Amino acid sequence: MSDTIQNEKFVELSYKVIDEKTGDVLVTVDYPLGYVHGVNDVLSEQVTKQLDGKKVGDVIEVPVDTKLLYGERDESLVFTDHIENVPEEYREIGMTITMENDKGEPRNFIVTRFDDKTLTVDGNNPLCGRDVIFTLEVLNIREATEEEIDIGGAVDADPDINEILGRA
Repeated sequence: MSDTIQNEKFVELSYKVIDEKTGDVLVTVDYPLGYVHGVNDVLSEQVTKQLDGKKVGDVIEVPVDTKLLYGERDESLVFTDHIENVPEEYREIGMTITMENDKGEPRNFIVTRFDDKTLTVDGNNPLCGRDVIFTLEVLNIREATEEEIDIGGAVDADPDINEILGRA
């Protein structure tokens, strides 16, 4: 039995997304991400290749091109409205508000600013337009069960880093 990451091994990782310019941590996880290496495409191929052969305790840093993930920042998705037009329950920085366009397609907007006169929401992904580093630490490696190999991850789990990074 090998203690390195290779295909059909169950791997648990912690990760964070760091703003390359400021060093600020933009995203962290509260619980490890578990997946079956080489079976589940929860991580990009770029990341998976860098994890091959790594051991528990190893840390990798991968630059992420947010333009590839989200496209260019779209300033037309930033709206400011009079505060009295916004229900009180939405007057909180970081609050997500789901709105529909004229075709009925939903889009999430995040409250980015408000004061006693106005409230601003942004429909761009929070990582859009930033240079970020994706830092992963290997927490655990073990043989995957047949059931885990079949589903690509832990039984009764739904690991999805795309959700964290905002990909649909």
